[in-house]
Amino acid sequence: MSELPKPPGRMGRVMGDMLDEAGRDRDGPADFDDTFHRWWAPMVRSLTVACGDGEVAADCVQDAFMRAFARWRRVSRLDDPPGWIRHVAVNRMRDHFRKTTRGRAAVERLEARPTMPTSEPAPPSELAALFARLPPQQRIAAALFYVEDLDVHDVARAMKLSEGAVKYHLHAARQSLRGVLEARS
Repeated sequence: MSELPKPPGRMGRVMGDMLDEAGRDRDGPADFDDTFHRWWAPMVRSLTVACGDGEVAADCVQDAFMRAFARWRRVSRLDDPPGWIRHVAVNRMRDHFRKTTRGRAAVERLEARPTMPTSEPAPPSELAALFARLPPQQRIAAALFYVEDLDVHDVARAMKLSEGAVKYHLHAARQSLRGVLEARS
């Protein structure tokens, strides 16, 4: 988006006398649309030069203007609303590169670690075939309790159920499996 042209000659001087740098009447709060149209492009240009990436700069300025819009009643009464928006945009840019740097460092650390051979998951066992016959809640509770060896409290947290409900599902699963195993023998 390009900066709005200034009116030529005397008209520009008269309009300039009526508005301050923040794009507001000298006596009232700043207008968001005027502030946006006046400062969007210059902020994007300066942050593009600062960070070397136009998309990151535009995203940071956009985010700063969105935050300003959400708080415009307060921001418009500041001495320098564009300065507040610019400060937020610069902080967003710093956050972006800080996050990118941390991500790159984490990937480098992981790449530097020796790879540990992992085995393929075991094919479905007889136990898995038995569990497949259970209703979903019973199957999940039984798998977490018997296969992963979690206690009832941890199964309840994982399933977002009460401990009593988990105990019920485990009991029902045992009853169902007992019936299947007795029928086989």
